[in-house]
Order: sequence, then structure tokens, then C-alpha cells
Amino acid sequence: MTQIIVDDNEGIESALRRFKRKVSKAGIFPDMKKHRHFETPEQKRKRKELARHRQRKKNFHK
Repeated sequence: MTQIIVDDNEGIESALRRFKRKVSKAGIFPDMKKHRHFETPEQKRKRKELARHRQRKKNFHK
């Protein structure tokens, strides 16, 4: 769990910036989006297959 301690002389804007930075470094948002809905094994297989296809196509044109 990501948490920050706000000092008495620290503004809310800077504390929010620190919190956002910690959350992005921890990789919470991609993980949260991935677990938002249940993904069946078939959907997972199709998603990975499409990712492989895109990567192959990208590497082929280099």
C-alpha cells in the first residue's frame, strides 16, 4: 500500500504530486486496470496472441 506523510508546512499540491509519483513508480494503475474485470483464459490467450502479432509486425518493419 502506498502512503505518504504530509508535513505541517507542506502544501496539498506537493503532497499530491509525491503521492502520484509513488503510485506510478509502484505500477499500481496498470495492475488495477488489468484486474478491473475478470479475464477468461480464452480472452487472455487472445490478448497475448494479439500482442505477439503486433510485436512481430513491429520488429519485421525495422
